[in-house]
Amino acid sequence: MRIILVTGTGGAGRTTVASGTALAEARAGRRVLLVSGEADGATGLPAGEAPAGRPRPVRLTQPGDTATHPAGSLHLLVPDPAGDFRSEFLSLQARSGAALDLLGAAPLEEAELTELPGSGQFALLRALRDAADGDWDLVVVELPPVGEALALLALPEQLRRYLRRLLPQERQAARALRPMLAQLAGVPLPAQWLYETTGRWEAELAAVQQVVGSPRTAVRLVVEPGPAATDALRDARLGLALQGLALDGVVANRVLPDGSADPWFAGLAAEQHRHLAALRADHPELHELPHLGRGVRGPEDLVLLAVPVATATATATATAPATDWTVEDRRAEDGILVWHVPLPGAVKDGLSLVRRGDELLLAVGPFRRAVPLPAVLRRCTVTGAGLVDGDLRIRFTPDPGLWPRTAP
Repeated sequence: MRIILVTGTGGAGRTTVASGTALAEARAGRRVLLVSGEADGATGLPAGEAPAGRPRPVRLTQPGDTATHPAGSLHLLVPDPAGDFRSEFLSLQARSGAALDLLGAAPLEEAELTELPGSGQFALLRALRDAADGDWDLVVVELPPVGEALALLALPEQLRRYLRRLLPQERQAARALRPMLAQLAGVPLPAQWLYETTGRWEAELAAVQQVVGSPRTAVRLVVEPGPAATDALRDARLGLALQGLALDGVVANRVLPDGSADPWFAGLAAEQHRHLAALRADHPELHELPHLGRGVRGPEDLVLLAVPVATATATATATAPATDWTVEDRRAEDGILVWHVPLPGAVKDGLSLVRRGDELLLAVGPFRRAVPLPAVLRRCTVTGAGLVDGDLRIRFTPDPGLWPRTAP
């Protein structure tokens, strides 16, 4: 299974590129699932009926279409944030019923529940996790605009870190007080059900994080050539690299044709192509899609905006930045170890790092990440760092009090 995460600048055509790619791959014989938070009309796909939050079949051909296609399939999944929130809340309320009764709380009815801000993000992450467990050849996921998408992809790891920091004390309290509380009231300690619930959340977040970081998952960025595209690509590459993810491919959408006799249109096209040339220089894997000269009018227009998965992946393999954070052992030469962190496009002015316990707090541009140190570096002290051509090299010196001693 391949998973393609499609994001991009606002208004650049993420929905149409994701939909067109999914449709073209299904017509090529693959079993494809398209996950989109947009309403049906925005995808341009004729989807059938299914319960909310469930995959719905999509017709690969239109009435009167005589073309033949291999035996592929396409399903559209639109997450249901409201239903997902209600189900999760009611499940939590049911599991903690005894403790809530002890506190005199009044349970909430399903009819009075309204989703909270952020429900859409969690519904999309849960849909991504469920899709990865399905029987699909390809899953295409339309993400929000690039800034929100980067925050969304970082969310599972961030929340897992918070839960790991909070759980130990609660678990110890539950173990110490559970027998006493059982004798006095015969109900579970709130910390116990809280631990069980957050433990389940942690497991679900871990599953999502594993899908996002899997080698089978790739990120595509859709832009419309112009000044905003350059800035968006620079930030996107930096944000993805900080999360250990490579940018699989860049799609330049709505490319205007050359050679117009109209001076105004020719000037507009020339300006766009100047930015397009800069994109080609920085991103050899660039895939260009034409401007249709009109809005998308149906599936046949969508397939004109498809990005072949195999072609883009094969190209990106040779051009995408490395995402491995490697430790170089230079103890024999310099008495240090060097942790190499690839940060393409990073500049020294926007870079900071702080060692806190067994974590390294990295800040680069608008992004931050708390990274667990590899085991070998936890017994070292940070003695310096340098940024060379997008490679952050952090120097560690073994701590004599913690480093294993060699027998004489």
